[in-house]
Amino acid sequence: MIKIAITGACGKMGRAITKLAREDADVEIAGLIEMKGHPMVGQTHDLLGGKSPAITDDPVQAMHGADVLIDFTEAKASLEFFRAANEMGIADVIGTTGLKDDDVRSIREAKGARVVISPNMSIGMNILFDLARRVSSLVGDAYDAEIVELHHRWKKDAPSGSALKIKDAVLAGQSGRQWIEVFGREGIVGERKKDEIGVMSIRGGDIVGEHTLYFAGIGERLELTHKAWSRDNFARGALIAAKWLVRQPSGTYSMKDVLGL
Repeated sequence: MIKIAITGACGKMGRAITKLAREDADVEIAGLIEMKGHPMVGQTHDLLGGKSPAITDDPVQAMHGADVLIDFTEAKASLEFFRAANEMGIADVIGTTGLKDDDVRSIREAKGARVVISPNMSIGMNILFDLARRVSSLVGDAYDAEIVELHHRWKKDAPSGSALKIKDAVLAGQSGRQWIEVFGREGIVGERKKDEIGVMSIRGGDIVGEHTLYFAGIGERLELTHKAWSRDNFARGALIAAKWLVRQPSGTYSMKDVLGL
């Protein structure tokens, strides 16, 4: 059995993780974290039926006795949680999107850290990342690569971290090519340049997440699509990552490592 602490416990992802963790015989919830001033601080989580632990705004208190932290918050908060967890010798599963290259670099360089970082913990999505690289290497520059991502109206970052990871996978499949990255198009932009890869974002409603990678050729196109209807997909992947990470040596890992892709 592993003991976990969960950040953003009352948020959409925090609730999904709490619900699945409660149902998992191999997982014990050691701590639940919310932001200072949240009305649920000091209260027990409704998904736990009045059972402890109480929700706290003190990360150190919540992580006391935990084996691993599961964090889906915002970039600045995630870095603070990571530093606290690492100082306590606690592994960290980070599903936060919007981390900058410098943020990831600082995590990688942290001494003794054990961490899984992925903008999308869904198993299906991580298979798509792998397929994107493989198909890109097969089609070469004969097909134009474009990515379209859809998310709910409340998502704060664009493009999504998953869309950027798909882009990076396509680039890795043709590593010798001089790519031109385009994020959205507007106005008289002229013909599409051969080495462009476009990333487009759509926001609306309560769309959990949808990503499509197009390889458009002459007279045909390939489409690789992942659609998520429930946040349980991401929560389930995070718990799989947590169980895997506690058995690993220090290092910075991705879901590709977790799933053996």
